[in-house]
Amino acid sequence: MPPRDTASNQIELMQGTLDMLILRTLQWGPQHGHGIGQMIRASSGDVLQVEHGSLYPALHRLEKKGWLAYEWKASESNRRAKYYRLTPAGKKQLTQEQSRWNTLVATIARIMDPAAEA
Repeated sequence: MPPRDTASNQIELMQGTLDMLILRTLQWGPQHGHGIGQMIRASSGDVLQVEHGSLYPALHRLEKKGWLAYEWKASESNRRAKYYRLTPAGKKQLTQEQSRWNTLVATIARIMDPAAEA
């Protein structure tokens, strides 16, 4: 696959979308902040790149809402890092967010391509 022009393919994420992606990423198990950002980037084929200035405030926001919990552990580089995990409330929120996302995508698709409805 040829390398992508990151400047033209980079997509800005709305706050709620970033929250949903973080929750989705943590569905597979605990991860530190940098790892969450890397997983989102890799899962999106390098289209979505979450900057630390957006990621860490989002993690703190989700923690305050009770959707994430954390524990301190040694990272792969043997540094002390917060490893975030979904709480039961976070799992419930992810299910709700996925349902809203599916409705939003279907609604926007109808608006953008009304001929597809016919």
